[in-house]
Amino acid sequence: MDLTERLIEGGRVFEGKLLEVRRDRVALPDGGEALREYVQHPGACVVIAEVRPGVLIFERQFRYPVGQVFIEMPAGKIDQTDSLLGCAQRELLEETGYSASSWQHVGRMHNCIGYSNEKIEIFLARELLPGKPELDEGEFVEVFEMSLDEAEQAVLDGRITDAKTITCLFWARRLL
Repeated sequence: MDLTERLIEGGRVFEGKLLEVRRDRVALPDGGEALREYVQHPGACVVIAEVRPGVLIFERQFRYPVGQVFIEMPAGKIDQTDSLLGCAQRELLEETGYSASSWQHVGRMHNCIGYSNEKIEIFLARELLPGKPELDEGEFVEVFEMSLDEAEQAVLDGRITDAKTITCLFWARRLL
């Protein structure tokens, strides 16, 4: 069965610094038509950073759209000049001060498929070396450590609700 929807016409509704909002008219598989509104995003990288066996680096960061502080793994937007690995390395260093001598791309996730094309590349970083964070202007992050077991418990009790972090914990359990 062909479930593909095909673009008839559409375009940008809004363009900002981080993302673009589009509205497209599409042809449906049954011959009908529908409107699709979605966010176009350049993508991001997230890092499972193992500082010691079974102990990972996390961040607390206020997220304005939701109005609360979240526990997350280090992550950030892919810039036009970035390679995927380069983005992951930059974000780990900028947000936590850590660099790593061992890197592995482990997977990809799509966190909001109903209204965004954002994909997040997942990296495992090991053999960490501490340094000084180089946060972007206007970025405020508290870095801390938590064991994999503690982090999984934090998901179960609702302290961790960030989708990319939950996905990374799935990968971490399989890899570490």
